[in-house]
Amino acid sequence: MEQEKTHLTQETFNRLNEELNELKTVGRVEIARAIEAARALGDLSENGDYHAAKDSQGKMEARIRQLEHLLSNSQIVTETNSEATSVTTGVIVALLYEGDTEPERFLVGSIEEKPEGVSVLSPNSPLGVALLGKEVGDDIEYEAPNGKLKVKIVGIG
Repeated sequence: MEQEKTHLTQETFNRLNEELNELKTVGRVEIARAIEAARALGDLSENGDYHAAKDSQGKMEARIRQLEHLLSNSQIVTETNSEATSVTTGVIVALLYEGDTEPERFLVGSIEEKPEGVSVLSPNSPLGVALLGKEVGDDIEYEAPNGKLKVKIVGIG
C-alpha cells in the first residue's frame, strides 16, 4: 500500500528540516552530557536526574523518527490560501455546521502547518475527504463516528 503524502509548504518543510538537524546534532550531544553528568552522581536506581535525562532522550529520539518519516513522505505545496477557489490540502476553510450560527475554521492538512487559532482537519478524515474539491456555498453531508453531519462551506482562505 502506498504511503499518503503529507502536504507541506516550503517554509514548513525547511523549518522541520532545521529542527531535525538540530535534534540530531546539538540535541543528542546535550542529552548525552546530561546522562553522563547524572551517571557521575552515583546509584542509577534512585537517580532522578538520570531517569529524567533518559526520558528526555526517549522523547527526543521519538521526535527525530517522527520528523524523518514526515519529511521523507512529504510533498511541497505551492498554492496559497488566497489563490484557492476550492478546498485543497493546505487551505483554511470556514464551515458552518447545521444548527450553528458561527462558522468554524479548519486548516485542511498537516498539524505541522497549524496556524494560531485554527483547528487542523486531516484530508484523509471523513470530513476532509468530503470537502476536497468543493467550493464556497456547497453543502456537504458526511459520515461522522456519531452519524451523518451536514456542513456548508462559507469561506476558503
